[in-house]
Amino acid sequence: MSILHTVNKSPFERNSLEACLKYASAGAAVLLIEDGVYAALAGSSAESLVKSGLAKVSVYVLGPDLKARGFREDRLIEGIQVVDYAGFVDLATEHDKVQAWL
Repeated sequence: MSILHTVNKSPFERNSLEACLKYASAGAAVLLIEDGVYAALAGSSAESLVKSGLAKVSVYVLGPDLKARGFREDRLIEGIQVVDYAGFVDLATEHDKVQAWL
């Protein structure tokens, strides 16, 4: 069963992303939304966590949430893919289940 995991909390406030990556199985996808997009930024203290996660899961970031926080795509950790709202819907339909990490 493939799962799309959504993370909406900043990795600097909560451990949602860390827990998500710990339990996500190989082949799953993680979508960073809302304040979760801060984890996608290169040079942050969360970069090593995200890079290790990229070894087993696909990581996406919601472009409109990234832009709403004043960041451009060139600030992202290499390997993270940007999706729009239609891409979010596509990811949800491509996976058997959606798990929200709060």
